[in-house]
Amino acid sequence: MKTNESTMVRRAKAGFTLVELLLVVAILGVLATVAVLQFTGIAGDARGTATRSSIKSIESAAKIWEIRNGQFPDSIDQMIKEGMLDNTALNDQFGTPFSYKKITLNGKPYIEIRSAGPDGQMNTQDDITNVDIDK
Repeated sequence: MKTNESTMVRRAKAGFTLVELLLVVAILGVLATVAVLQFTGIAGDARGTATRSSIKSIESAAKIWEIRNGQFPDSIDQMIKEGMLDNTALNDQFGTPFSYKKITLNGKPYIEIRSAGPDGQMNTQDDITNVDIDK
């Protein structure tokens, strides 16, 4: 009988308990959540940086247009038709069309290029605009 008891003790100690398995699964879940949140934040930052770059490109094209024609273009479409920008300049990296309008800044004519930002809604706190970038 002693042999049988020692075999049972070894079997009991050889496997994982349900509590140990649940603990491992919970730890893996927490690690996966942290990894996903980190990746999501990086992707959002990259889209914001790319949108700022697109705004700067549109602004540069508009300034060149102004030098050539004496005034800013009326729309992004005008610059696309003249070959100064390609069709991808119409939308930001969040998939929303840019807002383009002529404004007066410090008493001079200027253009404002605005992205709705991550929330996709214009004129909210997360908008990205060349007027803010140039400050």
